Amino acid sequence: MFELELSYSVLLIICLVAACSFEFVNGFHDTANAVATVIYTNSLKPWVAVIWSGFMNSMGVFYGGIAVAMGIVNLLPVESLIDQNIAHSISMVAALLLSAIFWNLLTWYLGIPCSSSHTLIGSILGVGIAYSFLPDATSTAVNWGKAQEIGISLLLSPLVGFTLVIILMYLLRVTTKGKAYGEDLFKEPKKNTPPPPWIRGTLLLTCTGVSFFHGQNDGQKGVGLIMLILIGIIPGHFALNANFDASLLLEPIHKIETVIDSIDPNPLSEPDKLRLSEARQMNHRLQNALDSMTSVSMLPRKERFQVRKDILVMDRNLTEIIKKEEARASASDKKTLKDNLKSLRKVTDYSPGWVIVLISLSLGLGTMIGWKRIVKTIGEKIGKEHLTYAQGASAELVAASTIGLSSYLGLPVSTTHVLSSGIAGSMVANKGVKNLQPETVRNILIAWLLTLPVVIILSGSLFLLFRAIF
Repeated sequence: MFELELSYSVLLIICLVAACSFEFVNGFHDTANAVATVIYTNSLKPWVAVIWSGFMNSMGVFYGGIAVAMGIVNLLPVESLIDQNIAHSISMVAALLLSAIFWNLLTWYLGIPCSSSHTLIGSILGVGIAYSFLPDATSTAVNWGKAQEIGISLLLSPLVGFTLVIILMYLLRVTTKGKAYGEDLFKEPKKNTPPPPWIRGTLLLTCTGVSFFHGQNDGQKGVGLIMLILIGIIPGHFALNANFDASLLLEPIHKIETVIDSIDPNPLSEPDKLRLSEARQMNHRLQNALDSMTSVSMLPRKERFQVRKDILVMDRNLTEIIKKEEARASASDKKTLKDNLKSLRKVTDYSPGWVIVLISLSLGLGTMIGWKRIVKTIGEKIGKEHLTYAQGASAELVAASTIGLSSYLGLPVSTTHVLSSGIAGSMVANKGVKNLQPETVRNILIAWLLTLPVVIILSGSLFLLFRAIF
């Protein structure tokens, strides 16, 4: 398969199955957050809620784009993805998959809402950091700029969720005060009795929104994970979109060359001079490789990873240089460079349709199984009172909006942390901080603080162990 030896073909299949397993676990670990409110407010029967949520998760994967997926892929600079030994690539993939799945299953078993996003990103960072300790490592093994961007997103999103829900609850109280329907909003649901139709419809819409945007954001992480596997193990087949029209790449390459030639290297620092020189060489190499090509599929498979590497490294180098004052680049040159680098990235930032289908099915099916532990924590254990309609709707509306905006910006966020912090915010808005259950909040915070260091150490250690074995 894919011109691999039988043993490596088997390992590739195992890695793909493991990636789908991670997304399956993500389904019942994270999506439980989306159905907790409709279940605990009696808006939907549990089996109806999880089937509907699973379906909307799948739709989110299909229509979510690939911006977040490429953010995951680009956490590891392309140079560190592969070398001549395919076993080393498999070591990388196996280490990050095993550590991510282990931590997700452990926290699910304990009933702790833990972020699959933190888990996956920590695993990737662990492999990258461990790679830098290898004697033959010649370049940085983590894209720290992308890591910082993702880290800020993961850190701020729960705080945003917590704060916005408090504000929204306050506005609901003020605008509905003295009105009959306002009293309904802040009532605790009656046992086995559905809410009034308009409240039920609102909660169904917010559950649908969280489920769809969870699929859009977390589903993309699964897509990115599989692309890491495919690019790392069989780059000749998946480093570039083979169906892309190669002639569409030549014009951006020539426009980028014009901008490169306009930059005076003399005022630049020595590292930037080297970056500029490398970018010029890569641009020429790309012109030679793609000249007279009508389709990327015409490129020999052995050359495709080099083309990918040239595009991504040239992008990184020029983006770094152009923002320096010493480059003396005009606003029009900056725009030209940004637009044409983005056009070039269309051939590297892609995912085959079958990958999206695999992740969609894995996430959707996972949603329908094993959801009870996390639902119970969200519905009963964060606050000291039963979830009211207003609390459930506010938390889910804020969660759906936050996750949807993050997906649009290409930033991964944690559905778990956004929604659980929103539930916490709704409890605080109702009766203050004393309304929170300290033990549950402490467990969630501990899991939040431990996830990154634990999975970084675990995945890094496994990577070095597997490299030594293979």
